[in-house]
Amino acid sequence: MASTAGTSPLQPHSPDGPSSEGSVPEGPAPKGPAPRKPAPSMNALGVAAVVVTVVLWASAFVGIRAVGPSFSPGALTLGRLAIAAVVLGAVVLPKLRALPRGREWWPILAYGVMWFGGYNVALNAAEHSLDAGTSALLINVNPILVAVMAGIILKEGFPRWLIIGSLVAFGGVAVIALGSGTRSTADVAGVLLCLLAAALAAVSVIIQKPVLRKFPAGQATWFGIMVGLVCCLPFAGQLGQELHAAPLPATFGLVYLGIFPTAIAFTTWAYALSLIDAGKLAATTYLVPGTTVLISWLVLSEIPTVWGLVGGAICLLGVGLTRRRSR
Repeated sequence: MASTAGTSPLQPHSPDGPSSEGSVPEGPAPKGPAPRKPAPSMNALGVAAVVVTVVLWASAFVGIRAVGPSFSPGALTLGRLAIAAVVLGAVVLPKLRALPRGREWWPILAYGVMWFGGYNVALNAAEHSLDAGTSALLINVNPILVAVMAGIILKEGFPRWLIIGSLVAFGGVAVIALGSGTRSTADVAGVLLCLLAAALAAVSVIIQKPVLRKFPAGQATWFGIMVGLVCCLPFAGQLGQELHAAPLPATFGLVYLGIFPTAIAFTTWAYALSLIDAGKLAATTYLVPGTTVLISWLVLSEIPTVWGLVGGAICLLGVGLTRRRSR
């Protein structure tokens, strides 16, 4: 860094240095509130991480529906986590220098049990009885819960445009749900499971945020996956039986779910979460239902309804509004 000819105000004045005559003497620090810390910003890599997360998590809804007839909820979760643990572990372990110690394990254990274990089992079970639109609507209670808890617990506040944009995006999800098929949605157990999954995910986001100040995204994700894997070991016998009976495409689907929506997407999510407020990042998941509609169109040839297209456009608008800054 180039230096100036004069004495820097951040350095003590030297009697042997140039004269300070004519310079303005330093006075006491001005009183008043400390300058507001600038809001965290997202770099290009962070934006790419968000896009990858949204697309891969959207594909997970299609994948779960595709392999659901071959795998029960617990076995499917265990299979996904086992594959993710191996794949992500191959990347994380060579660079791992130290494990969490003492109390550092508590939040990791919490989101490992709730998110990687409980959330996935509950969502898998819910999708056995609820149509895609209803599931998307219920799961997307999650960003609202995250925004509220982040405002209270993480002291992120309640930015006006975050609230407005979230409500608009939630309306878009509701529009998608209106045109999501004709199957019965009266399964109370499925609804409760979906709401449970949304709540577990929301709490986990809040718990994971401070962990990312101490550990890189890949490590924080892998630790959580390993905790969830241990929790799901009671389903090992079930998974073995179902793998033996499953058709080859279902097995490939399980491998896909383990590598992409789990190992990769949860890591890209954690990376993005380390960069910006939890509430703002959670709002981007309102794009998942609309992306799911497009993936279903391309992969399963399920032509989206007008409701789906309009709802997706409203979600885009709502997420865009959350990015605005209040004056």
